Amino acid sequence: MEESNFFSIKNWNEDDRPREKLLLKGRTALSDAELIAILIGSGSRNESAVSLSQRILASVSNNLSELGRLSIPELMEFKGIGEAKAISIAAAMELGRRRRNGEALERKKITSSNSVFEFVQPIIGELPHEEFWILYLNNSNKIIKSAQLSKGGITGTVVDVRLAFKEALQLGAVGIILAHNHPSGTLKPSQADIQLTKKLKTAGESLDIKVLDHLIITEKAYFSFADENML
Repeated sequence: MEESNFFSIKNWNEDDRPREKLLLKGRTALSDAELIAILIGSGSRNESAVSLSQRILASVSNNLSELGRLSIPELMEFKGIGEAKAISIAAAMELGRRRRNGEALERKKITSSNSVFEFVQPIIGELPHEEFWILYLNNSNKIIKSAQLSKGGITGTVVDVRLAFKEALQLGAVGIILAHNHPSGTLKPSQADIQLTKKLKTAGESLDIKVLDHLIITEKAYFSFADENML
């Protein structure tokens, strides 16, 4: 009983309790482990919520991006993490990703291939499968909308050119930027990538909608067709 009480958050120094610490000192004063501890609420009989959170973080080298990639079953492999706690962690990670994407969309004016990468990488850069996305731009090069055009497997995805430009016409876009990820990590465009880019560019010219760039995205880098004069 004494061991159980020792690990109860209620018996900690008030300054060390994650919820109270957040109220007293603000959210920035908390460590990643303390924030996760608030999410899961409790640890196990012999381990505090913070210690459990520290152990989970240690398993991904204290990298929140890697934590966000853990599946529900993988999170449940940790003693003290049931389905409900695993779902809470996964939901928080997804909210963080969406917030980053939402903030980027609000302020994003495309000025370079790097600005495209900064916008798209959080969406598709770490996926285990391939996805093809399009950014629809107005005449000020500001993003009107970003949308997934297709989703495939590890080695490829199929793109419907008609769907791409149907959306562009409905939005009144004057330009589009193509982006897809390579889960393999390779940045070299395939022949299929090159042919698809040419096909979309030709279709866009007939509709007076410019294909401004096509980026291949990996976790930490990108390849730009425009930068390499391949458009």
